[in-house]
Amino acid sequence: MKLKVKQTEAGEGNLADAWIVPWIAVGLLLAARLWTVMALPLDGLRGYGDFIHFFRMADLPGWPYLQSWSEFPPMFPFLAEILYRLAHGQEHVFVYLLFLTLMAADAGSLYLFTRLAMSMENRRDQLIATAAFTVVLSSLPYQWWYFDSLAVFFMLFSLYWWQQNKAIPAGLALAAGILTKYFPVLLLAAMYRQGRGKRFLLTACTGLGLTLLVNGILWISAPEMTAASLASQSQKGSWETVWALADGNLSTGNFGPEIERLDPAKAYIPRGKPAAFSPLASLALFGSVGLGALLSVKVKNFQEMTWMTGLAFCLLFLWSPGWSPQWVFYLIPLLLLGSRPREGILMAFVLIFLNLLEWPVLLSRGLFWGLWLTIPLRTLLILVLGLSWYQKLRGALQHKEALGPAVQP
Repeated sequence: MKLKVKQTEAGEGNLADAWIVPWIAVGLLLAARLWTVMALPLDGLRGYGDFIHFFRMADLPGWPYLQSWSEFPPMFPFLAEILYRLAHGQEHVFVYLLFLTLMAADAGSLYLFTRLAMSMENRRDQLIATAAFTVVLSSLPYQWWYFDSLAVFFMLFSLYWWQQNKAIPAGLALAAGILTKYFPVLLLAAMYRQGRGKRFLLTACTGLGLTLLVNGILWISAPEMTAASLASQSQKGSWETVWALADGNLSTGNFGPEIERLDPAKAYIPRGKPAAFSPLASLALFGSVGLGALLSVKVKNFQEMTWMTGLAFCLLFLWSPGWSPQWVFYLIPLLLLGSRPREGILMAFVLIFLNLLEWPVLLSRGLFWGLWLTIPLRTLLILVLGLSWYQKLRGALQHKEALGPAVQP
């Protein structure tokens, strides 16, 4: 199934625009980013992000997962180590190389987004969604302060190949996403509910199989450090969520000094105060809700796929003991692709505003009392967003059932 420009109210979409618009958007993004790197000093470019942390991690002797443990899945730690070696250990060169790498990932995400947006029925909605995502990528500093841009790129790449009926490429992109951040695995829920068994199995087996293969090779090569890397997140405690408020953890989700990564025992040290509510018990609750939602709806088209994926993200974020402000970036493309322009842009703006208020405005200044404001508001918004996506899925299913099997797509 090729993505095509669909019939609009004004007539047939211009086929040339289908190729020109993506490159115009990408050109604007690249220009904005290059102006940023030219105009800002090194400290301004690093801003409130984790570039210093990434450099110090790469500065540790040896390779991640082999001679040191990392709290991240293996893709980015190895990439950071490669960039560090290309920079010959010079911090400013490392920062610029990483900035350009993330810029390339965002350019790829924007191109893929514009191609996926062509599945929207109204040409005006396609252009508005593309313009909104271009503005987000050009202006939101989370895109270069952290490395989530890479995971979002692979997530959109997997979606794109899935829409092209390319099961194995979709699985390869999915594996790259999971090996960067675990979140893209949530795509499998929507892929499964599209009801195409063989294609789903090919994609799932490719994505999960390659993920297991890479981690298995690392485990065989350095079992102690790999085990510490995989276990570290479970010891992180709670941060920046309603669970963190209940636990009394008014802090960000950081580990100790980078030098601790040379000692695998340090990965198992609990961080913060103990959980007031068991994450495993809440996982059972939210997992049951997610499974019930998964089995009660079907996915028949790309828009419904964005709703299903968005619902899975909302359930994960509501359950998760922690929250990092840059995670809002996983919801933005789903919001813009799956909603009417006014609705999607408004929700995206509010979510971005709340997360920027949390970090860097409040927390970078030590105003941790602000978490009592931002966390409940963000949690409420994610809850409302998840319910909205579920209602849309149920409404679409009821509409199809009312039409009858003869006219269903």
